[in-house]
Amino acid sequence: MLYGKDSRGLPGPRRGPLSGSVGLDEGFVCELRRKIAPSHRVRPYTGDEMAAAVEFRNVSFATPQGRLLLDDISFAVEEGTTTVLLGRSGSGKTTLLRTVNRMVQPTGGEVLVHGKSAGDGDLIALRRGIGYVIQETGLFPHFTLERDVAVVLEAQGRPRRERIRRSHELLAAVGLDPATFAKRYPHQLSGGQRQRAGLARALAAEPRVLLMDEPFGALDPLTRAEMQDMLRDLLARFRKTVLLVTHDLDEALYLSDRIALVSEGRLAAYLAPGEFLEPTQPAIAAYVRAFHRGERNSARAVDLRGRSGAGPSGDCEAAR
Repeated sequence: MLYGKDSRGLPGPRRGPLSGSVGLDEGFVCELRRKIAPSHRVRPYTGDEMAAAVEFRNVSFATPQGRLLLDDISFAVEEGTTTVLLGRSGSGKTTLLRTVNRMVQPTGGEVLVHGKSAGDGDLIALRRGIGYVIQETGLFPHFTLERDVAVVLEAQGRPRRERIRRSHELLAAVGLDPATFAKRYPHQLSGGQRQRAGLARALAAEPRVLLMDEPFGALDPLTRAEMQDMLRDLLARFRKTVLLVTHDLDEALYLSDRIALVSEGRLAAYLAPGEFLEPTQPAIAAYVRAFHRGERNSARAVDLRGRSGAGPSGDCEAAR
């Protein structure tokens, strides 16, 4: 399996040029380091003693036409951690995510969920034990939020009183006051409110694993930031194992315990966020360099005007 060092936190003392990096601007990397907020689940990686909630073993997937979308991917996701599947569009991130709940059946290798093959056993039971959040939320337009959030519990035959209690509890947890929102329909909500409701529904049956496929991709930057903060808080409370797909490096750095970079159907890297910013692989360096080009251009303009002063080192040290 592929593992980097554990530390999700910041790299060690600043030593001038980044040791082992591939030509990344130090001030730019310093700014990206700020995105790595303190872990909401600080727990050192100590090797095989940590249980794997999800494990990919030599997973491959080819279409009937022979196109290889996933190519021999192997890594493990530790219980109670957040792993971000990062990569450009078409890299295979969502296909890999969907192998966990068997929306995609691997043509090679296997996926294990809590030690059991996802390909064995009852499909409905597997999916009911895994929360799933997508960008479009998937809310039923003719259901009130009260019913929408508890729809999985309804399918399980839970009593109505229990469903309503759980629905209201989760609406409150995601920042939607039940007194205001329980009787509303999806079309009466903003995009951010629908995403909150979708997340509440995914948590309703208390799944141990949560799959999130670019859940905040369609939101404006301010709403997106609010949703990311809310998600971190919820994960600190509920301690779920999360696999989250995104192409946004900022989001990956802010939310993840580990980052899996997927490129052309292969696992290019599996690293802690801090390590991701000191890459030795050109593929990682290129991905990091592609972000915040406008900010870097503005920073260069400031430097040219002689306003850079003490440079990035002071702020970078303060961020540590």
